[in-house]
Amino acid sequence: MFKQIALYASFLLAAVQGAAAEVRPFPASFETREVRTDGATIHVRVGGSGPAVLMLHGYSETGDMWEPLAAEMVKDHTVIVPDLRGMGLSSHPQTGYDKKTQAGDIAEVLRVLKIESTDLVTHDIGNMVGFAFAAQHPAQVNRFVLIDAPVPGVGPWEEVLKNPLLWHFRFGGPDMERLVAGRERIYLDRFWNEFSADPTRFDEASREHYAALYALPGAMHSGFAQFAAFDQDAIDNKAFLATSGKLTMPVLAIGGEKSFGLQMASVMRFAATDVAEGVIPDSGHWIMEENPAATIKLVTEFLH
Repeated sequence: MFKQIALYASFLLAAVQGAAAEVRPFPASFETREVRTDGATIHVRVGGSGPAVLMLHGYSETGDMWEPLAAEMVKDHTVIVPDLRGMGLSSHPQTGYDKKTQAGDIAEVLRVLKIESTDLVTHDIGNMVGFAFAAQHPAQVNRFVLIDAPVPGVGPWEEVLKNPLLWHFRFGGPDMERLVAGRERIYLDRFWNEFSADPTRFDEASREHYAALYALPGAMHSGFAQFAAFDQDAIDNKAFLATSGKLTMPVLAIGGEKSFGLQMASVMRFAATDVAEGVIPDSGHWIMEENPAATIKLVTEFLH
């Protein structure tokens, strides 16, 4: 047991050192917190003062992706940036990867930080966690920005599942974990290359940084579990909509020009009543790497 703990600590130290050296650090005004939730410990970056904005990342990245936006928003906001359960420097429990449970993680983070209401900015799997949170705690969400990923069970979800590019939704389990062990970078390169307009914009330093974090013990199991939970997520989201109806807070649905584009807004109109649309030009899925300036402009104008 102690050997396993020591091994995990060595991986963690390497990841933290890599984060400082290879990915732009958050402004010095940010501090980090470790928040205990039901079954997990969530690593959270917190900085600034004023109205709150919470940023949720997606798969193959961590909260580190939000640094350019966080650096801008912290000038006049309280910015909260967690790593989702099982990703980055948060803990890697065996279970709890349905998005309803992860929304509980977010609710506990906000409770501990004494944040009563917040804007939400989310990307990829962060969209799914954010939607589950907003559906269950609508009074706590002022405005909601969802970026370039559909939500299970919402709109044309079954058609989305048929896209051959999304084979990884069904890729997981012990055998797949053995196949990827020690080859995390190879597996993740596929996401960064195929889902970008220009793979060179997802730079080598960022690839090395995230690959090291996803090589932490339990991290790939956690990542596969995020996808394996999609069927349950679809059931939960349909139940949310049937019980409480569509979201009523202002929503901005953004897609990358070479990715979901305006389809993001079309999807979200199945689940929200007040939906504005936006497109990040000259960008695929990785909006903060491919065109951060346009992303920041769209998001900050909507939130302000």
